[in-house]
Amino acid sequence: MDIYLLKTLHVAGVFALFASLGATMLAGSSKKSTSILHGVSLLFILIIGFAMLKKPPMDQYWWMAKLGIWLFIGLAPALSKKKILSPTVVFVLTILAAAAAAYLGLRKPF
Repeated sequence: MDIYLLKTLHVAGVFALFASLGATMLAGSSKKSTSILHGVSLLFILIIGFAMLKKPPMDQYWWMAKLGIWLFIGLAPALSKKKILSPTVVFVLTILAAAAAAYLGLRKPF
């Protein structure tokens, strides 16, 4: 499959993920629909990400760090819903996590 198509789909999944996070944090829409969008977009990002890698580079660790970030972003709505962190703090942390994931994906520092 074309790498540019995969990258476009990956970024579209990230847009959907942050749309669901924004809706969850603002609680302006149905919680069930935002939860579904959150889970589907996370799964979509994971599948497309591994499709771009074809085979994970086991000697490099940047993709494992991205999986940890992916897990944190998946947990973020629960942190907000259970009042562990305020929605504003959770949203800022998820944006910082996304920036870190983008850096790891583009630079592959380790």
